Amino acid sequence: MSRSIESVSDVVACNLCTGCGACAGLFPNAIRMIEDEIEGRRPVAAAPGGVEDRAALGVCAGMGAPEQPARDAVEADWGPVLACWEGYAADPEIRHRGSSGGAATALAAFAVESGVVEGVAHVTARSDDPRRNTVSISRDRDALLRGAGSRYAQASPVEILPALKEQPTGFIGKPCDVASLAKARAQDAELDASVQLTIAIFCAGAPTLTATENLLDRLGVPKGAKLTDLRYRGMGWPGLMQARWIDAEGAERASDAIPYAEGWGKLLQGSRRWRCRICDDHTGALADISVGDPWHNPPEGDVDAGRSLIVARTEAGRALVEAAIASGALVAKSRPRDVIAAAQPNLLATNAAVWGRRFAMRLAGMPVPAASRASGFGTWARRLGFKAKAQSILGTLRRIRRDRLRRPVTLTSSGRG
Repeated sequence: MSRSIESVSDVVACNLCTGCGACAGLFPNAIRMIEDEIEGRRPVAAAPGGVEDRAALGVCAGMGAPEQPARDAVEADWGPVLACWEGYAADPEIRHRGSSGGAATALAAFAVESGVVEGVAHVTARSDDPRRNTVSISRDRDALLRGAGSRYAQASPVEILPALKEQPTGFIGKPCDVASLAKARAQDAELDASVQLTIAIFCAGAPTLTATENLLDRLGVPKGAKLTDLRYRGMGWPGLMQARWIDAEGAERASDAIPYAEGWGKLLQGSRRWRCRICDDHTGALADISVGDPWHNPPEGDVDAGRSLIVARTEAGRALVEAAIASGALVAKSRPRDVIAAAQPNLLATNAAVWGRRFAMRLAGMPVPAASRASGFGTWARRLGFKAKAQSILGTLRRIRRDRLRRPVTLTSSGRG
């Protein structure tokens, strides 16, 4: 029989936490986020199973996100898709420093400059430890630029929940972060009124601190060195991974740079936690706007001029993109609504496999999140061949046994992240 989920602590114990931080943002005096080197950023309740721990379950996207109606086959796969564009930031610095075309930063800056929002909450590297992330609310272009480029490390941007209510605000985060924020907004009219814009970044999963250490080893950064910068992408599309640190003589040193394909493909993605592997929304279905890589039109080399795939999910999102294009802040051309499947074939296959993976979890007596249409039986049956169907179930059962995923998760770190 599956273990029942009655609190956020249960979500953590059952390998279903996304690390978004919404629970800690809702109850900052009762729940805090820590950075566990193995599990990633996870909440710890002062009173496990207590009133706040149980109430916070209502904003937890780890247990599933709100379902939305689908008008057609495109939306059955990807959630609401009102319009798509391929383009880039008109500002050359934003375009260069962004992960692809800098569209997310350009749209955020335009929203601030045009008065749609007063500030935008987004993730940046921690100044004292660039291996880790923090969340800032930026109110101008230069501050937003500090967060440009991907951060392939754990982050809990919804932990900033109370600050989002202080002024008209935008929010940039992973799909699971936006989903938890959507659940919180549904419960809090003041929060819903203050959050004027949400932008989701396409995401294939968040590596842990252990994976970051492996990356630093590959880059040749000495153990214990004072790290000053860690760049995962940007400075061209898709960009190179590189670190800077202070050596024993006090001079700043730069590591060799490695391609995105090596850093992500061989060093980082393997450390994604179990919840990322059963995710059925990698493109931000609940955001106003989603932004990702247009891999159907790939870059030439490792540092090509960047382009972004931009998806409007709501009328407000479409209006902002169109206004940004009209103002000259964004250079973009319309694309058909089904372009997401061509741009992100790996994510389409991943969504199709989720039903089989979750079915295996049920066979093993594990609790599973609420499913979206994108990860339903019909998607699994229609999109996967026999071998892939079998692998999604049998391979998952082997992983559950090998990685002992039925055992309750135990957090080993105790310091605040």
